[in-house]
Amino acid sequence: MEVELIDSMGNDASVVNAARVSFGKRIKEMSEGDTKLIKYLAQHNHWSPFAHASLQFRIKAPVFVARQLMKHTVGLVWNEVSRRYVDTEPEFYEVDKWRGKPINKKQGSDEDNEVEKSGKCYFLKSEVENNALICYEELLDAGVAPEQARMILPQSMMTEWWWSGTLYAFARVCNLRCASDAQYETRIVANLINKECGKLFPISWMELRNT
Repeated sequence: MEVELIDSMGNDASVVNAARVSFGKRIKEMSEGDTKLIKYLAQHNHWSPFAHASLQFRIKAPVFVARQLMKHTVGLVWNEVSRRYVDTEPEFYEVDKWRGKPINKKQGSDEDNEVEKSGKCYFLKSEVENNALICYEELLDAGVAPEQARMILPQSMMTEWWWSGTLYAFARVCNLRCASDAQYETRIVANLINKECGKLFPISWMELRNT
């Protein structure tokens, strides 16, 4: 899986300036008081100043991860590669470990419990993907439109999208998806986003992620 930072706008000072615009004040460099202001804004859910900073990512992940993350819509924009127009050979996600069923059904899986018959699981996954790929290519060779042939491709297929949004919106994503109870594969993407946001907005991000 990949998370690439394409572009960004603003910094911690941008958040401070947005918050203080009503007083006609503007800073170029952060001070201790500005840091305290950001902390106050985050703790009291004054979210709008954090929405004046933004980031844009290119993300590559399997379909089942993308479909979880695209549930986050507020303050975010999503444009994804479409197999209506792309008919190159699909790429599939490589599983590094087959996790067992959870004891508590509210949890997604038991990360400390690996399935004993993991070899069989890898074989079954490979069989499904190989058969789906053969059928997909045969449908295309038969003249079927890619937008229809794609229906047989599994959720393990890799997809790619551009994801743009405000700093505050991505903080909401990471507060949910970096948590220990989030699905492991989704957590990988969220942790990479978390890392990039922390580099660009160290003060704001620390406070948003601590609330």
